[in-house]
Amino acid sequence: MSKITLFGNRLSGHSYKVRLALVLGDVSHEYRHVSLSLPREERDADFRAASRWDEVPALVVDGEPMVQSNAILQWLAESEGVLAGQPGERQGIREWLSWEANRIGFSLPNLRYARKFAPLDAGADAWLEARTRRDLDVLNAHLAGQAYLLPSGLTIADLSASAYLWLIDDAGLTLDAWPHVAAWLARIAAQPGWEHPATLMAPDIDE
Repeated sequence: MSKITLFGNRLSGHSYKVRLALVLGDVSHEYRHVSLSLPREERDADFRAASRWDEVPALVVDGEPMVQSNAILQWLAESEGVLAGQPGERQGIREWLSWEANRIGFSLPNLRYARKFAPLDAGADAWLEARTRRDLDVLNAHLAGQAYLLPSGLTIADLSASAYLWLIDDAGLTLDAWPHVAAWLARIAAQPGWEHPATLMAPDIDE
């Protein structure tokens, strides 16, 4: 059995998506919280050795590190069979992972960060909110026609695209205008073993 260690942070939706995949896939692993409030040079030496760009998440498998949440999810699907979908869906999963990285995985985390930690000027804030709303429109329209992003059911694409939506209140938004997105999240939350990031990502550590 491989020795797997995940370095992450409780405020990071990108860390959460990877840990949730490990949990739902029943993949044995050690989770180690990284305090991002510490100066980079004071962070855990094992983490700094594993994380090429000193970002969370970082996954170490039998001593081999890998970084970038969606790349890690792809590895889990392809190497460990975690929420990999059906044959023929791999390209669709890649497309959703790329969409997430460029769209909802960019717009919502930055809007959340600005409104919770570091306010932006009004123009930048409005641009991020408008972009987030467009991304939610895309998800809502797609999910009006099927339960998950891919026809076969829950995949790593769903974990990726939903990761920061559990924290949307921090961005001052609700999902009232996007009922199909809200229903999709409810289906994900009903999966055996699912936990909200507030409990799954070591909330007892003061950050």
